[in-house]
Amino acid sequence: MDNVTTAEKIRIKETVDGEPVATTADGSGKAPGKKRQASGPGVSKPDKYIWGVYIVLMIVSCIEVFSASATRVTSENIYKPLIEQAIFLLGGLAIVIGLQKLHYKWFKKYATPVMVLTLGMLIYTTVAGTSINGANRWIHIYGPINIQPPELMKLAMVLFLAKVLGTNQKPGGVNNRGIIISTVMVLVVSGLLWINGLTNALMLMFVSIAMMLIGGIEWKKFGIVVAVFAMIAGVVFVHKYSKDSDTTGTRVEVHENRMANYLKGVSPGDTINDENRQTMYSRFALAHGNVIGNGPGNSRESVRLPLANSDYIYSIIVEDTGFVGGVILLLLYLCLVARAGRVASKCRRAFPAILIMGCAVMIVLQALVHMVIVVGIGPVSGQPLPLISKGGTSILTMSMAIGMMLSVSRFAVTNNNKKDIKAELNTLPEDLQADNPAMLPQKQN
Repeated sequence: MDNVTTAEKIRIKETVDGEPVATTADGSGKAPGKKRQASGPGVSKPDKYIWGVYIVLMIVSCIEVFSASATRVTSENIYKPLIEQAIFLLGGLAIVIGLQKLHYKWFKKYATPVMVLTLGMLIYTTVAGTSINGANRWIHIYGPINIQPPELMKLAMVLFLAKVLGTNQKPGGVNNRGIIISTVMVLVVSGLLWINGLTNALMLMFVSIAMMLIGGIEWKKFGIVVAVFAMIAGVVFVHKYSKDSDTTGTRVEVHENRMANYLKGVSPGDTINDENRQTMYSRFALAHGNVIGNGPGNSRESVRLPLANSDYIYSIIVEDTGFVGGVILLLLYLCLVARAGRVASKCRRAFPAILIMGCAVMIVLQALVHMVIVVGIGPVSGQPLPLISKGGTSILTMSMAIGMMLSVSRFAVTNNNKKDIKAELNTLPEDLQADNPAMLPQKQN
């Protein structure tokens, strides 16, 4: 024993999360059958539940867009609608796979440039964009390719607000600078969106309010922000919809007619005309679906319902799958926001928590608005069903949001391991190191 050297007496064992790693015969220090993560401490697999919801929605999209494209199937190549939708979905899948591999800190770095670019596109669309059904929402690129800046703006605003709220934290919530910047930007963008889409403007306000709550804004200041939103929205509404205002080139008349038709309501015996056509055929589709539906491809209203594969696809889904299918789809979206909330509540840093919840709220709120409109609870307004409705810009935008959510689930530290927490802090710039407000009560306990 006396001949044993000091070095031989001292055996340094490598540990992972406090547990010793078994030493192999070759002295590599790696436990047989276990793979060490090559991407560094804190890095885990993307959230399987978010992935699962995303994949199911893509499958539903392929089936139901094809089912709802009866008018195009009879006049064009029978598989053309399916092929077009599959191309956009595959493009979205590539975006999701790419973004989930990026550390979430890069989203903060490019938040402001993306916001400036998207704001410029939105202004251009408002002034000189392609007008369809009286609304300037598109920028024509080439041939059948168009871009909808209002769809892009939703995600750009979520990203920008996550940056502002995440980098302007103080003990107890968001500081005044973060609140002021967020409020001003939301009002500016909402004003631009309101010109051609009242629903988009209202949705943006609700998403921003939710993100402020998630970011830890104090209740008193939150009340002030809501009051400012309500006051300015009220002034704009009164000015825009007053009898003395000049409504030339605006959609005021469209909005007023839609609200009047909504308040009037419809009944099965009403004569179908241009004003109630969408509502009537949508109700027929919902009624025809009964409890379990008629099966994909057996919709009879897709031939008559305008925009059956986009703004009214939920009615075709219910006609195909019944009340049961409609409820299951609703629960899928709710599971998405619930899972995002689960991940956000465990994030150590504020920015990733706000970002993943902002993306989830944006997707789910738009889904709820689409469903509310289709079933007749709200007035008619064009809102695609996220990740399902036909439409390239919407699918690609929502896929970006899913990719960002998966990035957060992969790279954000959601455990109490001090090694991982320290590694995350060393990886992040100083302005992203603010604690997640949801974690503060746990630290105090």
